[in-house]
Amino acid sequence: MDRRFLTVLGVSLVFALVVSSIFYQMSSKASSGPKANEQTETVDVVVAAKPLAMGVTIKPDDIRLAKMPASAVPKGAFRKAEEVIDRPVMSNILLDEPVLDGRLAERGSGFGLSPVIPIGMRAVSVRVNEVVGVAGFVLPGMHVDVLVTGRPPNGSETTMTTTALQDITVLSAGQTMQADPRGQAINAPVVTLLVTPEQAEILTLAGNEAKIQLVLRNAADKSIAMTSGKRMNELYRVKGGARPAPSGGAEPGDDDIRPRPRPRPRPVLVSDIPAAPAPAPVAAPPPPPVPDQVVVIRGNQKTVEVVSNARKGL
Repeated sequence: MDRRFLTVLGVSLVFALVVSSIFYQMSSKASSGPKANEQTETVDVVVAAKPLAMGVTIKPDDIRLAKMPASAVPKGAFRKAEEVIDRPVMSNILLDEPVLDGRLAERGSGFGLSPVIPIGMRAVSVRVNEVVGVAGFVLPGMHVDVLVTGRPPNGSETTMTTTALQDITVLSAGQTMQADPRGQAINAPVVTLLVTPEQAEILTLAGNEAKIQLVLRNAADKSIAMTSGKRMNELYRVKGGARPAPSGGAEPGDDDIRPRPRPRPRPVLVSDIPAAPAPAPVAAPPPPPVPDQVVVIRGNQKTVEVVSNARKGL
């Protein structure tokens, strides 16, 4: 083998090894250097030692401290357990999930449903049944409209249904303040709604004086529908879809369902009695036949003699 060829091959291999080692050292420093620094910089973070449901007040056994990289600590996390003890939970916290300030209410704000109510709002419970509660599908967190059915206080006997409240948030169904994870219905006779003070007055009055029906709506639908309400008589229309015009000053539609008064009997007048038919005229008897007469003239005397039937037969 040529000696010159071997020399060139050896120099090339040495040069390749030197370049490869330099490149490997540079890339390893760039990739592993920051990671090593991050792994060494860890801090204590308060996490949930067990699942915490909404409305629960945190106790020392409910939390623990866990090591987390400083760069991975979420905003609002706590470093000390004393900062979260005796604070109510406003949203479900999973196992080993960091406890954040936005999910806790202020210490001393109450327990159960009270910490969930925002400042300036009210929670009003409405008694419903399986039908009014939309067959049990009214779950916490859903949005509903409230329909009220009753008789307006204007003397009208017509039953009317109107939309009293729209886009109302359901806080709880019965004793449950969270929706079922499996999406199953909750058979609850009482539904608690989140309303303003004015809406609380409307809802309380409607619950005492009329019937309430809850209507589900899409939580993303924030539009307010302008409705005029519906009356009972509007469900029953005459043939062709037209309703008879209201009479006098009565409210539209009232004359359709009110009983019509019976007509009073009119007194019988003499002129209303038909006259008796006139008797048929009796035909006059024919005149007696004129007897045959004979005129006798004697001188200046004229006499008339009647010829009897006996003489005619002679």
